Amino acid sequence: MNSLNRRHILVGSALLAGTALGIVPALAIDMAALNAPSELGEMELGNPNAKVTVIEYASASCPHCAAFYKEVFPEFKKEYIDTNKVRFVFREFPHNDAALAAFMVARSLPKEAYFPLIDVFFNTQATWLQDPRTGLLNIAKQAGMTEDQFNKVLGDQDLAKKILAVRDKASTFGVTGIPTFFINGEMLDGEQTLDKLKAKIDPLLG
Repeated sequence: MNSLNRRHILVGSALLAGTALGIVPALAIDMAALNAPSELGEMELGNPNAKVTVIEYASASCPHCAAFYKEVFPEFKKEYIDTNKVRFVFREFPHNDAALAAFMVARSLPKEAYFPLIDVFFNTQATWLQDPRTGLLNIAKQAGMTEDQFNKVLGDQDLAKKILAVRDKASTFGVTGIPTFFINGEMLDGEQTLDKLKAKIDPLLG
């Protein structure tokens, strides 16, 4: 991927239309498949043995994902992740080249840098998306990556395919847009409030 404009990533328009209407395909979720990590491994926070696992599919350039991250996630993390009540898994669902490039940068750095970068992507989304290549290069440099390393990362077709495989597998679980959440296998599509998440999580905690 030598240019951010080289590949245009789309989800089928019929599926997107269904999601916009609030229609979620009724699929029998294969829990073993849903919980199986990708070839790249899981990016997760919290207690790995928690009663409740929350999986989020999101895109680095999605404004709805950024809104959830900025407005809901801090309190969710404080109440459920930091207290070891929930295992939180973040999975990449890039819906355009800018998001794919962002995730490629994040996956190329040491694992401990992943969530700090996700934080930067969402909190500065409006800025770096004005010029994605320059914006991501500046973020990558702040994380310790040189421009040569950055260019090499964007040209890593194998890495791109592995990230896209995470997104493509999500479609087999009925994911048609972002953000989409699974709470112990139950799908919640679209932005979620803390109260909505609590209503699903608290009964599972007993």
